[in-house]
Amino acid sequence: MRMSPASLPRRAAAEFIGTAALVAVVVGSGIRADTLSQDTGVRLLANASASALGLGLLIALIGPLSGAHFNPVVTLSDWWSRRPENGGREAIAYIGAQLAGAVAGALLAEAMFGRAPGAWATEPRAEPHLLLGEAVATAGLVLVVQGLRHIGRPGLAPVAVAGYIGAAIWFTSSGSFANPAATVGRSLSDSFTGIAPASVPAFAAAQLLGMLGGLVLAGVLYGTDRASGEPNAVEARRTG
Repeated sequence: MRMSPASLPRRAAAEFIGTAALVAVVVGSGIRADTLSQDTGVRLLANASASALGLGLLIALIGPLSGAHFNPVVTLSDWWSRRPENGGREAIAYIGAQLAGAVAGALLAEAMFGRAPGAWATEPRAEPHLLLGEAVATAGLVLVVQGLRHIGRPGLAPVAVAGYIGAAIWFTSSGSFANPAATVGRSLSDSFTGIAPASVPAFAAAQLLGMLGGLVLAGVLYGTDRASGEPNAVEARRTG
């Protein structure tokens, strides 16, 4: 049975809850990975697996409500490609909810593992090669989201988006945060998935550049026709 369209406050609440849950999965699995092994490969495998599985489930559950963006670059790229009459108001509400949700999710993960919430991360991630990797990761995410919409396969979003993020955690030098909101949240966890606050602006800039690159690639491959204004589960995101 098809759900009736949710109101904007309800959609924003869905984005808050979904982003909080996603960041809790990413940060929590990183904290757990730190306790399992000192081998970087083992920790990365644990974090990537949990992140991909959690993301796929959240997209499937929340996609019918808000589109399951969980990510400002997904929201902004969706606004750019559709630009509905209420798109600006919706985008602002979504991004605010995502940022608040990411902070809440990181603090929740820290509290679940008995750690003092709000400790800043100490891992610097501003080297040029990491920023290049982050731009590539974000461009690929935007291309997947836009591509699924253009080919009319939104039902594949839970598998395709989660699968891409799981792969990108491995094949990009940055670990594929690909999400400015999650990046802010991860700055509040001094763990395997953390990022020092001083590196957040550069990471966010790389993600925005990657978003533009993904939109350009989607335009080259699929053209620039405006997509439907209906939210759907294609409009989903990581990372974490």
